[in-house]
Amino acid sequence: MSNIKEVRVPDIGNFPEVDVVEVLVKEGDVVKVEDSLVTLESDKATMDIPAPFAGKIKTVRLKAGEKAAEGTLILTMDVEEGVLSAAPVPAPASAPVAPAPHVAESKPAPQPVQAAAPASVAAAVSAVEAGTGKVHASPSVRAFARELGVDLSLVNGSGPKRRILKEDVQAFVKAELAKPRGAAAGGLSLGLTAMPAVDFSKYGEVEIKALSKIKKISGANLHRNWVAAPHITQFEEVDITELEIFRKSMLDEAAKQGVKLTLLPFLMKALVAGMKAFPEFNASLAADGESLVLKKYFHFGFAADTPDGLVVPVIRDVDQKGLLEIARELSALSAKAREKKITPGEMQGGCFTISSLGGIGGTYFTPILNLPEVAILGVSRSTMKPVWNGKEFVPRLMLPLSLSYDHRVIDGALGARLTSFLSGVLGDVRRLLL
Repeated sequence: MSNIKEVRVPDIGNFPEVDVVEVLVKEGDVVKVEDSLVTLESDKATMDIPAPFAGKIKTVRLKAGEKAAEGTLILTMDVEEGVLSAAPVPAPASAPVAPAPHVAESKPAPQPVQAAAPASVAAAVSAVEAGTGKVHASPSVRAFARELGVDLSLVNGSGPKRRILKEDVQAFVKAELAKPRGAAAGGLSLGLTAMPAVDFSKYGEVEIKALSKIKKISGANLHRNWVAAPHITQFEEVDITELEIFRKSMLDEAAKQGVKLTLLPFLMKALVAGMKAFPEFNASLAADGESLVLKKYFHFGFAADTPDGLVVPVIRDVDQKGLLEIARELSALSAKAREKKITPGEMQGGCFTISSLGGIGGTYFTPILNLPEVAILGVSRSTMKPVWNGKEFVPRLMLPLSLSYDHRVIDGALGARLTSFLSGVLGDVRRLLL
């Protein structure tokens, strides 16, 4: 047998009335003992009113935004006969306890049935967030925020008295997800799920080899750079037939000076001209994301292959050095890197990085930015290809270039302009004299 019981607002202290900020149930809901029914707020505290019985919600009499006083009818419940109210639970000494709701049968001359406040009510009292001032939010909203990992002190409330509603938390999460990667408050937070641990030895023989220190450091940096900046990669084939003829003609003279003249010094000189024409490439995004730091110097990093992994030494003041001087520094720094004698200072201050795989092979690839630089040039192996000159196909030596750039700073049109500029300059090095 079941009967109808009323649930009323309990003793709320010295307040004549309080705000109803949230109604957590609706007619027809089935609730258990201590399930939250409504959220009330005074000037000093927020509390959830729990269900004193298990049963089915018959009618709901309060609405969010209304005022309620002690004894105000919250709702009626269809409760099975003999179901007991929540057992008294001692409240923590450090928190004030909200009295349990008054419950009465909806019959003539009803006899009120008292239920002691469960500990959940005491725990629901609002607290002052450490270092952030008072945050106005119901316990249910606080629980929702905790599930999503949201700091409520960062959320703007749209409810009365700037109360934070569930919709405000949802809007905050959507806004954070819409930000460019790495722009979230407090730094980069990926929120990635953990990689599953797999016992590969179950499927066959394995060997465990520890990563080198260089790979551990560079791996973490590359991961951060990849997710922190929106990458775009622009591809271009450059005709370096005449450039290669000139380079080979200089090999003997360079060898007499103890220098190995590769393509890399030519690329660096071409990039100096390109960055002077398009200064956004010689820049870094300011920490606040609101401005660019335009650099007036030209320090270029290059990826050096070592037994322990890639390192990026930096050639300084490329604009003030000749091809042979650049080539000499490239050889010296590469040797120091392979011998593990490179210093941190020799790998700092770069404006732009070149990653050349031409000596190994491949066609195109997508190099990852070396933040805070805004662009990086990938160079692959040149190959002889038939190229139409308007009358016939002729053999030309074509160099594949892969330009990756930070799309927050550089758009596609500007990226294409730089690769076109490099194509023109490398196709005819006399243009560097203009």
